[in-house]
Amino acid sequence: MKQDLNIHLPVMVEATVDNWFSNPDGIYIDGTFGRGGHSKKLLEKLSDKAQLLVIDRDPDAIIAAKKLATQYKQVSIEQSNFSNMFDLVKKRNWVGKVDGILLDLGVSSPQLDCESRGFSFSRDGILDMRMDPNNGQSAAEWIAVATQNEIQKVLRDYGEERFAKRIASSIIKYREKDSIKTTKQLAEIIINAIPFKDKKKHPATKSFQAIRIFINKELDSLLNFLEGGLDILLRGGRLVFISFHSLEDRIVKRYIRNKVTGENIPSSIPILDKDINKQMKVIINGKKACQNELKLNPRARSAILRVAERL
Repeated sequence: MKQDLNIHLPVMVEATVDNWFSNPDGIYIDGTFGRGGHSKKLLEKLSDKAQLLVIDRDPDAIIAAKKLATQYKQVSIEQSNFSNMFDLVKKRNWVGKVDGILLDLGVSSPQLDCESRGFSFSRDGILDMRMDPNNGQSAAEWIAVATQNEIQKVLRDYGEERFAKRIASSIIKYREKDSIKTTKQLAEIIINAIPFKDKKKHPATKSFQAIRIFINKELDSLLNFLEGGLDILLRGGRLVFISFHSLEDRIVKRYIRNKVTGENIPSSIPILDKDINKQMKVIINGKKACQNELKLNPRARSAILRVAERL
């Protein structure tokens, strides 16, 4: 049966939208539109004067966004990486005027559930893993040419995989006799390479995450966005992050902490708290999905919501 790409359960939708929204006439950005679950909920709160820019690099997400734009005139669309957000905002003359930005990081359920996209180890398909399948190097193309050390480094750095060396060695050995073109092939190589299995997690989970993050340069995209993300917001505007991976969440958490703490002034220098350049305040510091939501959407179990407001 063909997967319905319109089926998608947005994570912590009520808490996310309640903290993303502040002004019914405001300007908002959904930097990772996906299938628009959060944006649809936000639009219910917005007036005809409001504006919502939705961004995604996935062509399937853009198709969904165009359908939404036929229903809501507030919606404008950009097929792009959210790391380019500052430039997209600048050309609209929105710098310093945006009320809220949402980033729902990582891969979406429709991407995981579509075997032809190659994100999932539980569905056999072409080993692609690109958010935009029309651009860049696929996972299969990278695995075909990467050295053992390069593969090991990716699995260790982006997946925190303790058996990175064994898995990388197994991939190279398999590659010597046959090319690795499908998700099933790669998953079986990983399963056979790992000596100890975690009963709660598939053996290929960390490796698939690591390769996906590397192929799509996901951490680089996040870091690039954060360089100018705060300047996009007006005072009182909010940054809303949903992360599913510890590395992403670590970057977000550190960024917010630094903006909340302000300048690192030595304790020996007499200075008032109000004179330290504090740029943000924490609104939500690491909320997780409730048990009722997890029953409906088990994929929400690793989601972490963080919200910070520009001072």
